[in-house]
Amino acid sequence: MIIVYRLTQEMREKLKKPLGILIRGSFSETIKKFSDIMEKEKSPRIISVGDTVSKILVTNNIFPQLSIVDNKVMRKSIKPIALGADETVMVENPAGTITEEALKAIQKALESRSRVKIVVDGEEDLLTLIAVLHAPENSFIVYGQPREGMVVVKATREKKAEVAETLNAMASVSKS
Repeated sequence: MIIVYRLTQEMREKLKKPLGILIRGSFSETIKKFSDIMEKEKSPRIISVGDTVSKILVTNNIFPQLSIVDNKVMRKSIKPIALGADETVMVENPAGTITEEALKAIQKALESRSRVKIVVDGEEDLLTLIAVLHAPENSFIVYGQPREGMVVVKATREKKAEVAETLNAMASVSKS
């Protein structure tokens, strides 16, 4: 497996901060606020990262074009969730890394017109960065902020540049 990016201690601290707008509140409150944002912004795509946020979106009739999950919530295994995807792709991505396999799967999914579910053996958190970088401009990337709410990242040129800088600081390209 080729690891393209590895999380450093410095980046770990930086990435604890939400990448986008943190919508605080209960599931119903955050979905209501997110629905309002979607209505105003007319995003070309919605991408969800994380099991809980993906499930909540689908339960509320918001269907991400790409969902990235690891069948875990707060590091505890859960029963796989049905997201109604047209295609399911399995990838390896150990905690604290971004593998070439995961990166390519996200790129391919975002080029597709199908609804894709990527199931990660390992951890999906850092894959948010790859989703932001490769999403069509103005897409929404949504992920959960544990015990706080939901984060909505709009894939603007500025946000993509910020994410590229973060990834450059993490670049490692190593085999394991």
